[in-house]
Amino acid sequence: MRSGPPVLLDSAIGTELESRGMRSDLPLWSARALLETPELVLTIHRENVAAGAELLTANTFRTHRRTLEKEGRGDRAAELTWSAIALARRAAGEGKRPVFVAGSLSPLEDCYRPDLVPDQAALEREHEEQARSLASAGADAILVETHNNVAELAAAVRAAKTTGLPVIASIVTDGDGRLLSGESIGAAAAAIAPLEPDAAGINCVPAEHLLGDLRRLADALPGYPLAAYGNLGKPGARPGQFTRGLSPEEYAKVASRWLEAGVRIVGGCCGTTPAHTAALRRMVNVAIAGHHSANIASP
Repeated sequence: MRSGPPVLLDSAIGTELESRGMRSDLPLWSARALLETPELVLTIHRENVAAGAELLTANTFRTHRRTLEKEGRGDRAAELTWSAIALARRAAGEGKRPVFVAGSLSPLEDCYRPDLVPDQAALEREHEEQARSLASAGADAILVETHNNVAELAAAVRAAKTTGLPVIASIVTDGDGRLLSGESIGAAAAAIAPLEPDAAGINCVPAEHLLGDLRRLADALPGYPLAAYGNLGKPGARPGQFTRGLSPEEYAKVASRWLEAGVRIVGGCCGTTPAHTAALRRMVNVAIAGHHSANIASP
């Protein structure tokens, strides 16, 4: 993450499962596919690998015990986490280039509802349980993603760091310098800096609105590798429909500005598809070629 070309993260899985007809009601959302259509999860991973992704996000966004207990399946948390990692690992092994697997360590409740954040003791206990489950299942890294408040962000990063795996800490922001809790990006950076995650980023923000907050994060964490993966806006009336409607090529053009701002890990969040991954692959390849040409031309 600190040297070499940018790392290409995959596209969304939860919204892609929805667009392909998977039942996606809460609380399980994307985790339901592990119970009902695991082959569809594998297919989406494979399509991202074929599109050029180098880092797959396992479908563990909703496999922690708290979510599963809401449907009486809490005792299957470790099993479903293992299944999600195994599916991503299987697809990764079929790639023509090295492909790594990140376990998603998401908020315990709703990523858009900071008012639902559990108490500190629950945050520490439950994130540690899930982080260890991700590591035991064989994740190469832990993606602490879509966190909307400082307390849970720090608890999740702290738990992820205990595994010894690389940790990427990503927040969801309002486009105006704040987490959804109203806390500043600076406060989030100050909370995680002593914990030393390996990279920090922003995700699930409309792609065109991500750059300003990304620059704020870079200023707050100088020298940190950055990650960015935006969404296509709010869901529309139909599965797979989003308010932004960026084509893969349009999305890649927006994302090219993230690379110019220093992003080392780039991908797609809600609404993006393997076609967006392919467009990002082409964009990253062009950026790499341009960088090499500039180096050759330098005296």
